[in-house]
Amino acid sequence: MRLLYTLSVLIIYSTAFAQQQQQQQGVIPMPVQFVKGSGYFTLSNYSSIGYSNEQLKTIAYYFQNELLGQKGITIQQKAKSANIMLVLKAERKHADSCAYQISIKPERIIVSGTHPNGIFYGVVSLLQLALTNKNNQLPAAEISDAPAYGWRGFMLDESRHFFGKQKVKSILNWMAFYKLNTFHWHLTDEPAWRLEIKKYPNLALIGGIGDYLNPNLPAQFYTQADIREIVAYAAERYIKVIPEIDMPGHATAANKAYPEYSGGGSIGHPAFTFNPGLEKTYSYLTDILKETNVLFPSGLIHLGGDEVSYGNEKWKSNPDILKLREREKLKDDAAVEHYFMKRMADSLYQLNAKAIFWDEMAEADLPKEKTIMFWWRQEKPAQLRTALSKGYPTVLCPRLPLYFDFVQDSTHQYGRKWNKLYSPIEQVYQFDAQSFAENKKEKQLILGIQANLWTETVDNSTRLDYLLFPRIAAPGRSCMDTAKP
Repeated sequence: MRLLYTLSVLIIYSTAFAQQQQQQQGVIPMPVQFVKGSGYFTLSNYSSIGYSNEQLKTIAYYFQNELLGQKGITIQQKAKSANIMLVLKAERKHADSCAYQISIKPERIIVSGTHPNGIFYGVVSLLQLALTNKNNQLPAAEISDAPAYGWRGFMLDESRHFFGKQKVKSILNWMAFYKLNTFHWHLTDEPAWRLEIKKYPNLALIGGIGDYLNPNLPAQFYTQADIREIVAYAAERYIKVIPEIDMPGHATAANKAYPEYSGGGSIGHPAFTFNPGLEKTYSYLTDILKETNVLFPSGLIHLGGDEVSYGNEKWKSNPDILKLREREKLKDDAAVEHYFMKRMADSLYQLNAKAIFWDEMAEADLPKEKTIMFWWRQEKPAQLRTALSKGYPTVLCPRLPLYFDFVQDSTHQYGRKWNKLYSPIEQVYQFDAQSFAENKKEKQLILGIQANLWTETVDNSTRLDYLLFPRIAAPGRSCMDTAKP
């Protein structure tokens, strides 16, 4: 199945730019430099792999296992006599940790870089070559590459539909294969809460009941042991995992478990918010963030902050919130929301972690050195301008074209569209993050891009794959990969 997906992506690429792809022999994304040599290195059971530094041992092990699983080839580890060598070079000032070089000669392959990150991506490129060239023959070549963006992300929403540990690991495998490095895990929202919190067990046991289509499903969630396993699995693939604990809106599942912290909702979105007027709300949520921050060592937690107006009607009459407004001189609901988010962000900063928010929080005056913004509303370019003008590091994930729950073709009848528009592979691949910057300073603030997959219309793994592939290849593009598919 994995090879089938690989080949499907290659077919799409080759149809559009056959000449370039033929020259570069199947490395995805297209590398900065690919100089073809003479002859081939034949990969076989007699091949061996070695490394110059113990830090690279796990990368060699990854390559061995992928070749065994995908090709049935059993290369062994050797020391200096190996004909595939991983070489950690001396670190250079301002060197890109994700850059790598590959030298393929008929008798030997050398993968090098100044950081294990880069060597891992070089090994992934070798794996791609092994999967896409005939008879296990890798063309002699000199390859150099580095990513355009430090943030190459994918977000999976599991509140609306739960997919489980093995599916998440499969997605992480594909992220590594396409050189993505950030997995944003949307674990809490209206339909269900998917993360075990020891201090508040009902969040998972009660809040984990149901999904977007069936509110009566037995509770489904990740135990803390599951989380540790998945985080470690991702780390082996140089992927950091960022959880999202959505607040103050999208809190319905949490409020089902602990209604005493609810700030009310609306007819369409009942019990939608946490209560900013209760002091105990802040200690409750801080306790949750403390456990979350221990489980996810990335030092980054997404706090949401979006769409609060969908369900904050009760804020106008809630006596606790009215007292808060009077005491803190908060003029409207937006001011209440900003007050709440500043306090929760401060709790997170105290844990030595950075806070991430959707672009609604660009006006909240949070400290720019500790905060990252996600611009998702493509119809509101002013929000991006606000975030960048205030100096916030920003990840671009606009619905068009980076929401993968949007269908891929005009003929697709089932699935989401935006004003009849959708997200074809061409537009995803052509997305240019740097074109959104108006000057050098803004270019430096754009961390990269992220694709998001919300799961209202995704109730099984088959549909998840259908929406994810082949578009998942796009966010990992290298800096010279400007060909149009």
